[in-house]
Amino acid sequence: MFTIDDLADRLGGYLPPDEIQQVKRAFYYAEQAHDGQRRRSGEPYVTHPLAVANILANMHMDHQSLMAAMLHDVIEDTGVSKKALEAQFGKPVAELVDGVSKLTQITFEDKAVAQAENFQKMVLAMSRDIRVIIVKLADRLHNMRTLGALRPDKKRRIARETLEIYARIAGRLGINTIRVELEDLSFQAIHPMRAERIKRAVAKARGHRRSAMREIQSSLQKSLDEDGLNGTVIGRQKHLLSIYKKMRDQRKPFAEIMDVFGFRIITEDVASCYRILGVVHNLYKPVPGRFKDYIAIPKANGYQSLHTTLFGSRGMPIEVQIRTREMEAMANNGIAAHWLYKAGQTSHPIAEGSHARARAWVKGLLEMQRHAGDSLEFIEHVKNDLFPDDIYVFTPKGDIMELPQGATVIDFAYTVHTDIGNNCIACRIDRHLAPLSTRLESGQTLEIITAPGARPNLAWLNFVTTAKARSAIRHALKHQQQTEAVMLGRRLLNKALAPFDTSLEELDESAIKRAFKELDVSSEESLLESLGLGNRMTHVVARRLVDAAHGDETYEHPAGIEGSKAVVISGSEGMVTNFARCCHPLPGDPVVGHLSTGKGLVVHRAECKNVADKSDPDKLFALEWSDTIDEDFPVALRIEIESRRGLVAELAGLVTDADANIERIGIEERDARLSTVNLTLSVKGRVHLARIIKRIRNLPNVSKITRLAN
Repeated sequence: MFTIDDLADRLGGYLPPDEIQQVKRAFYYAEQAHDGQRRRSGEPYVTHPLAVANILANMHMDHQSLMAAMLHDVIEDTGVSKKALEAQFGKPVAELVDGVSKLTQITFEDKAVAQAENFQKMVLAMSRDIRVIIVKLADRLHNMRTLGALRPDKKRRIARETLEIYARIAGRLGINTIRVELEDLSFQAIHPMRAERIKRAVAKARGHRRSAMREIQSSLQKSLDEDGLNGTVIGRQKHLLSIYKKMRDQRKPFAEIMDVFGFRIITEDVASCYRILGVVHNLYKPVPGRFKDYIAIPKANGYQSLHTTLFGSRGMPIEVQIRTREMEAMANNGIAAHWLYKAGQTSHPIAEGSHARARAWVKGLLEMQRHAGDSLEFIEHVKNDLFPDDIYVFTPKGDIMELPQGATVIDFAYTVHTDIGNNCIACRIDRHLAPLSTRLESGQTLEIITAPGARPNLAWLNFVTTAKARSAIRHALKHQQQTEAVMLGRRLLNKALAPFDTSLEELDESAIKRAFKELDVSSEESLLESLGLGNRMTHVVARRLVDAAHGDETYEHPAGIEGSKAVVISGSEGMVTNFARCCHPLPGDPVVGHLSTGKGLVVHRAECKNVADKSDPDKLFALEWSDTIDEDFPVALRIEIESRRGLVAELAGLVTDADANIERIGIEERDARLSTVNLTLSVKGRVHLARIIKRIRNLPNVSKITRLAN
C-alpha cells in the first residue's frame, strides 16, 4: 500500500525538505481527524487524501496544494473548522481546503441545485486561487478510480457529472492526462459493456498493427536522422471514449477508425518543429486541408503543436503531431505546468501564458455567475462554454480572439467586451458588411460597429453560442425590461392618481411609506415595476396611496376608462409595451391598452373582440398615439384577385414603390380563376396603409381587399 514515506521520497525530487515536512504534518493531521472513518471499500479514509496528493505530486504541484489535498475533506467530514486549519497551516491552505469543500451548512431539496451551488462556490474560490480546481480535479480522479464500491445508479450519476463538467474543465485548462483518464473512467461507468468490448477490440487490433506501426515509426526516425534533426518519434494511442465517439458520431466501423496510425515527434525547439514538418511532408504526401498550426496560434488552453495528416505507404492515413518538450509538458499538464516550472524557481513563457489564460477564463466565469439568474442557469452556461473545438479570428488591430466552433458576430462582440456586445448594431467581416448572425470561420478579421443608444435584441438568443454572450444578453434584457416596467408603472399610476388631483411626486413621503407597508412592498421601484408588468392593479395602489395621504377621508373611485386622460404611446416603449398580434393596431387607429400579468401593456384596436372579452375593466386603459412616431408596424391584408403569371412580383414591386416592406406572403387558390393573397406588411400608420391599399385596388381584376383582425 502507498504510504506517506513513499510520497515524501517522490517529493524529494523537486521540493525542499522543509516543505516536504509541512506536507507530512498535514497528512498526520488528516489521519488523526479522519480516525475511525472508512471508505466504502473498507480502507481507512486517509488513503483517499494521500492518493489525491500523489496525483498532484505527479504534476509537480507546490507544497500548499499537496497540503490542501491531504486536508480537503477535513472541514466537510470532521469537526475541524476553517479557522482551526488557518491557525495550524496558514490562510492560503485553509482557503484552498474551503474552496474544495462542499456546501455542508445548507440543505437543498433538489440534488441538481445542490451540485450547481457547490460548483458556484468552487468557481468563487477559483477566482481567488486557481489551484482550487487542480486539487478538485485530482480529488475527482481518485473518486472515479474507486467507483467500484458504489451502487450502479450512483456510479452513472457521478460519471455523467464528471464527463459534463470536470473532464471538460481539465480539457479547458489543458490538463490532458487527467482529462483522458476521467473520460475513459466515466465511459466505463456509464456504458460498461461497450467500454469492455472496445477495450478488447483495441488490444486485438494493436497486435495486428504492430509491424505496420514499427515500419512507419522506423521510416520517420530514419528521415529525421538523415537530415540531422534531433527528434524522437513515438506511437500515439487513441483512448476509449474518443474511439466510441468517432464510431457513434461519424458512423464509422471500429476497423476504419483503427486504420489511422498516430505518431508524435518530440524535438528541442520551435524552428526544429517546422524543419521536421518539411521532412515528414517530403517522406509522405500530406492530405490537403488537414494541416493545423497550433504553435503560431495556440488553443485557448495554451496547447501548442503542429498537426498534419499524411498518406502512408500502404494508403493508410497517418496523423502526426510535432512539438517541443515544453509543449509536450504543457499538453499533458496544462496549467499545472506553471507550478512544474515554478518548483525549480524558474518560469517559462508557455506555462506563464497558460496560467494567464486560465485566470482570464475564470474571470469570464465570474462575469457569467453575476449575470445568471440562479445557480442552475449558471452551470448550464458553464457546460455550454466548455466546447473543445475553437476557431481563431482577428480584431482590426491584429489581436487573435478564440471562439468556439459555430460562434457568430455577436459572440465575438461580447468576447471583446460586454459593452461592445450590448451596443453592437452592425459588423464588417474582412471589410464587408455582414449580418450579426453570421457564423465565423478561422482567419477572418472582424470590425464591430456600435451606437451609444443601441440595446441587445431578444432574437440574438436564437443564434449565439458562447455562454458569456447568452448570459450577458439575458442580463441586459432583464435590466432593460425592469427599467421600462418602472417607467410604464409610473405613467399608469400617475394616470390613476389624476382623478384625485394628485401625482406620485406630489404625495407626502411618510404617506407613501405607510402605503408601502400596507401593500407589502420594499421600495417605490419594486412597486412601479410590478405595476408596469401588470402584476398589481393600478387603481388599488392609487386608492391606498390617496387613503394613506388623507387619513380617514373617502373618495369615489373613477369608473372604467372613460373620461380620464389617455396614456400616450409612441411605439418605442420597449419590452413592456406590446402590440397585439390579433388585431395589428396602427398609428391612427383608436386603441386601448390591456394590462396583462407578467407582460405589461398590450395595445389593441378599440374594436378588437379580444378586448371585449376581457372581464376586468380595471385593467383597461385609454390610449392615444404620439404625434412623433417613426416606427414600422405590421398589418395583415387579404386580397382576392384573379390568378395570373407574375402576380407576386407585381405586388412586391408595388409595395416597395410605396415605401413599405413585405414581411410574409402566401397564395391560396380559391378556384381555377381566383386566388387569395395573404399579405403581412410593415407600414408607418393608417394613412400609409390607405395609400398602399389604393394602389393595390388599381391593379386589374382585384375583387376585394380586407384588413385582417382576430
